[in-house]
Amino acid sequence: MENKIAMHVSRVTILINFLLSALKLLAGLLARSSAMVSDAVHSASDVFSTVIVMIGVRTAGKAADDEHPYGHERMECVAAIVLAVVLLFTGLCIGYEGIRKIRTPEALPVPGLLALIAAVISILVKEGMYRYTRAAADRIRSEALRADAWHHRSDALSSVGALIGIAGARMGWPVLDPIASLVICVMISKAAFDIFLDAVRKMVDERCDEETENAIRGKALAHEGVEGVDALLTRQFGNRVYVEMEIAVDGGLTLTRAHAIAEGVHDDIEAAFPQVKHIMIHVNPVQGK
Repeated sequence: MENKIAMHVSRVTILINFLLSALKLLAGLLARSSAMVSDAVHSASDVFSTVIVMIGVRTAGKAADDEHPYGHERMECVAAIVLAVVLLFTGLCIGYEGIRKIRTPEALPVPGLLALIAAVISILVKEGMYRYTRAAADRIRSEALRADAWHHRSDALSSVGALIGIAGARMGWPVLDPIASLVICVMISKAAFDIFLDAVRKMVDERCDEETENAIRGKALAHEGVEGVDALLTRQFGNRVYVEMEIAVDGGLTLTRAHAIAEGVHDDIEAAFPQVKHIMIHVNPVQGK
């Protein structure tokens, strides 16, 4: 089900990005706007990035096997890292082109009205795509899809920069058009860095945030028979979470009863936290009992 949602969202965004990049490229060329051409290149890179997301999500959804007993969830992080590198390269290319044109200001043309209209359309479409993709990413807890959503948001922001640059150039400052390309470069590079850092964190077994850990601990303590949580360790594995917990129960209970309590805590946590893939629970006797 999760893979089907991700694949559907990816196919929709590929189609929209293809049409939008073609529109922006045509508008940029006809209206002689380097900022809009740069923005078109950014949208075109979204098509490639979404293909990477599709590959990552499909691979991450594969069942565990002999060589990967914990599953393939980290492939989503790999896809996000590849996406971040592609995004950074795109931003640097746009920045280089903007610097090159700033160094020859006498040759800068004044962008036409078509470029301005294309920028407005791009802002509205890309912000809509961001919200659509982010909602799906939150629903299925997909890091690769969430990274792709931020790619859409960075494209919307770059279109805002393009809009400002084009408007300024039409008002008599043509140099603002390539300067807008530099702003776009910075925005894209920042998004790439954030995506890369988030993916790396999830590949090095970083713990969950304190709020999530407290919620897990509270769920365990709410189960009948649990008198304390002696230890709690969490680690993020791609878009999933692994939990190791030590609970304290009455030392006079039978092994069967203590085991049943541990099973109940296990089931409660998995039901309340869908992102939790595996829980290991150790039972300790309450000190002094």
